[in-house]
Amino acid sequence: MASQHFEMWENRFGGEDYLFGTAPNAFLASCRELLPKQGRALAIADGEGRNGVFLAECGLSVLSVDFSPTAQAKAHKLAAARGVTIETRTADLLSWQWPDGFDVIVGIFFQFVESEQRPAVFQNIRDALKPGGLLLIQGYRPKQLVYKTGGPSCAENLYTRELLEDAFGDFDNLSIREHDSEVAEGAAHAGLSALIDLIGWKPK
Repeated sequence: MASQHFEMWENRFGGEDYLFGTAPNAFLASCRELLPKQGRALAIADGEGRNGVFLAECGLSVLSVDFSPTAQAKAHKLAAARGVTIETRTADLLSWQWPDGFDVIVGIFFQFVESEQRPAVFQNIRDALKPGGLLLIQGYRPKQLVYKTGGPSCAENLYTRELLEDAFGDFDNLSIREHDSEVAEGAAHAGLSALIDLIGWKPK
């Protein structure tokens, strides 16, 4: 990951405030009933920990991965304030040796991955999930470039239904929902947004 990219995120996460708030992502929170009652969860590009901490509150054993040590320090602080513990790992998703055996993988707005690198990351997600494991992804669609209320400014980094179906189309009970919704997640994600949600279970 380019050093200027790293410095940008370190600076963005450097303030006292939580950039995306401390509440879990609304889509993830809406999936609470789908989560297993126990097991291992991986939160990808989890930043300041709002989603990883939520998964821990749901009774899961959580590994929260991000490349910003500043963000991860805030994640531990948030976990302590909520009375749960999470494990963090400082890693670049592109070069990380992904562990496997996860019951749940959550990827919320991890759209900094270039289009040519994305298939490898999606394959790592598949490999890291246990058979029968639950995958939850939320991202921005190309129409987000019109709204400009968060996310990358590069169209190639955004998700289409076809792209997600190519990667995860064989998953069981697959649901891919495209919608335009108001997002209120801290200062960085606010306003009408073009979203796409994926729910599916890795084939057994």
